[in-house]
Amino acid sequence: MPHVASHPSVEYRPPIYRTGRACNPGHGTNFHLNSHPYATYGNFCMFVWCFCFAVTLVVFTLDITRLHTCMPISWDNFTVAFAMLATLMYITASVVYPVYFLQTECPDEGCEVQIYRIAVTVCSSVCCFPYGTEVFLTRAKPGAVVGYMATVSGLLKVVQSFVACIIFGALANDSEYNEYIATQYCVVVYSLCFSVTVIVVILTVSGRTSALRFPFDRFVVIYTFFAVILYLSTSLIWPIFSFDKKYGNTTRPEDCHRGECPWDSKLVVAVFTNVNLILYFVDLVYSQRIRFVSSSAV
Repeated sequence: MPHVASHPSVEYRPPIYRTGRACNPGHGTNFHLNSHPYATYGNFCMFVWCFCFAVTLVVFTLDITRLHTCMPISWDNFTVAFAMLATLMYITASVVYPVYFLQTECPDEGCEVQIYRIAVTVCSSVCCFPYGTEVFLTRAKPGAVVGYMATVSGLLKVVQSFVACIIFGALANDSEYNEYIATQYCVVVYSLCFSVTVIVVILTVSGRTSALRFPFDRFVVIYTFFAVILYLSTSLIWPIFSFDKKYGNTTRPEDCHRGECPWDSKLVVAVFTNVNLILYFVDLVYSQRIRFVSSSAV
């Protein structure tokens, strides 16, 4: 069972493992994304590849030069949180890009473009493994004193925030959430839980958890409990006001085009609402374990 330290002192390790993850599939992509009918998804993938590459390069440089010791943040919490975020972003890009840009036949631009897109998809998929490996190697181990973000609860905070961003993306894609007060309530729940989760991550990464006037571990448990209750309510309300015959369509309309269908957006919100509900419930279980160990270990 891991012990969480407020200001863990971890032995410095050369960042050799980070050199293998500084890959950027964007170098081989077709940059004419704006002319593509799904340019928004292409721009998202490009952002993922460039963002992860840039941050990885900065992290690697700060590790080599030891300049991270001058920064007012918890470096170990920051690196494991970023590795978890980058893993999720690369997985998403590796799924989104082939879905919207790969075709069974050669596109109008020629078969050479198709080959480039296949290569980009493969490179993006490969890049998931170095980041995922870092998360696996730096995660909390039984009996070890680690930063909060290296624990299961800390890593789940990153996943919950990322899933919430997917929900927000679906809501913004013509989800018609403003038609009913009940669906607007769901949006408030998503926003509230996302905001508090991000605050928890920021406080942990910045090393400011001790500045709170109440125990951080108890705050995490109480907040996670209420998040489970709130998400449980949205997991019931959203499908009713989106797919019930009285309020919406039970099946996907035939005239809905891919990428421009409100029904698809509603389905994405419903699915990932339940995903986040499960994540918060698992987080609640592990948060209680961490609170018990940390309080008794002091």
